[in-house]
Amino acid sequence: MKQGIHPRYHQAKVHCGTCGIEFEVGSTRETLRVDVCSNCHPFFTGKQMIVDTAGQVERFQRRLDRAQTGR
Repeated sequence: MKQGIHPRYHQAKVHCGTCGIEFEVGSTRETLRVDVCSNCHPFFTGKQMIVDTAGQVERFQRRLDRAQTGR
């Protein structure tokens, strides 16, 4: 193996922005921030969950209401 060309390997702390859980994984970065992790992702939990990013859900609901009322 060549010396000096490989990235450093860390026990990275992962922080989930949705559920707030923190856990450690191996990575070349020291910290990772994710929007959805395996603890709160619908595929793993079996529950439907809406993750609102910058008010997109509210905008969609307003458009849907306008379309249904005919305005």
